[in-house]
Amino acid sequence: MSELERNKQVVIDYYQTAFNGNPEKAVADHFGPHYVQHNPDAADGPEAFIGFVHYLRGQFPNLRLDIKRVIAEGDMVVTHSHLDLEPGNPENPGQALADYFRLEGGKVVEHWDVIQAVPKNSANSNGMF
Repeated sequence: MSELERNKQVVIDYYQTAFNGNPEKAVADHFGPHYVQHNPDAADGPEAFIGFVHYLRGQFPNLRLDIKRVIAEGDMVVTHSHLDLEPGNPENPGQALADYFRLEGGKVVEHWDVIQAVPKNSANSNGMF
């Protein structure tokens, strides 16, 4: 398996493990010696990430993260995902996420994201995913 494919698998496992309810395992398995967070609403470090996931799952216990695309280049992995906070609720269709992860030695060390609410109506029929 190439390093790019390995990095993709690391990010997929990290992200799914965390948002399926086990952020401690995701951090233990996949975080590097430091974690830099670029989302201005989140603090740096593994403890902040773990706390955020527990908070979010506390607010939305049935949330579901569906990774639609994964792209890797160099030390970066990008995911395009649907974060459905309330599956089955047409009033809250969730969020479209673009997450950028930088890895060192096969471990996640840095994160950026772009988040957009999934609208109830669209000017086109293409969908967001």
